[in-house]
Amino acid sequence: MDHAIDALIEIFTWVGFGAFLVLAIAVVVAWAADGTWLPAEAIIDRDGGDPIVRWFDADGDANSAPLSASDAAVIGDADAASIWYRHGWQGRMRLQRRPAGLRALTWSAAGMLALGVVSLVAGWVLYFARG
Repeated sequence: MDHAIDALIEIFTWVGFGAFLVLAIAVVVAWAADGTWLPAEAIIDRDGGDPIVRWFDADGDANSAPLSASDAAVIGDADAASIWYRHGWQGRMRLQRRPAGLRALTWSAAGMLALGVVSLVAGWVLYFARG
């Protein structure tokens, strides 16, 4: 039975550290592909059919983007909102700095690292406890 437990702990250690490495690389690639997003204060134009977000970027250029249904639900009836816009692009904005997918990848990588560390420590404890 001891050999089976040792094998499981060893497998969890390697899977944890291996998956962490793969997910950490995916986090870096996703972060780099996401680009630079800068903060801005925007006004919500509701005069037409769909609400439109309008803001000035860091270069002083006026920008606008249609408000998605999910963003409109978050903003509600507010006339202004703090947004993040894509530097160097026209008409790209969102309400948070980083995408939710990147956050999920980061937490997954952290979970796999925790699995690897806990399994490694458990293996050492069992090794020294047995003598």
